[in-house]
Formats: sequence, C-alpha cells, structure tokens
Amino acid sequence: MTQSITDKAEVALEYPDKLYVGTFERSSRFEAHFDPTGVALVLEHPGAEDVRKSIHLHIHFGLFTDILKELASTVARIPKDDIMHRDHLAQAVAELHAALAKM
Repeated sequence: MTQSITDKAEVALEYPDKLYVGTFERSSRFEAHFDPTGVALVLEHPGAEDVRKSIHLHIHFGLFTDILKELASTVARIPKDDIMHRDHLAQAVAELHAALAKM
C-alpha cells in the first residue's frame, strides 16, 4: 500500500561516469515494509513517461540495524529547537518498538 509523501526525499545514485539525482516531494508516494530478510522501500513519482521515476531499495536486517544505531549516535545533530521533527521521530520509533514487542 502506498502512502503520500508528507515531506521530501532526495536521492543521488553515483557511478564513475554518471550521476542520477531525484527528488520526491508531496506529489510523490512511498511504500515501506518488512519482508522475511529486511526492509523494502519504494519511492515513486507518477506521471507521464518523461517525468515518472521510482527508487526501489532493499536493506537486509543487519545493515538496517547498523543504520538505526548510527542514527541514534547522531541524533544530537537535530537542532534542539526542531521540536516537531524530534517528536515525530520519537513517536515513530515508539510505534516500531511497540510492534516489535508484540511479536
């Protein structure tokens, strides 16, 4: 099930001879879910063939765990006065924690 993107995502894919950059904003949609081996994320910008784009990313549980730990170690970089984003992050992490506890 896809959801509307409420904020913004910027993606860059760099190869030795090419650079692909894409922005996904409010007119775009996303899907995120766990599967048996990790986390799947899809960002989609719908539209005509010349503007349509999508990113499909799968991260195995081990790497996803490392990413979460790295994020935790850098949380102090979020401005102290950015209370809204801090609250949103805390709420989302609490929901994930509660869902894992029910297993």
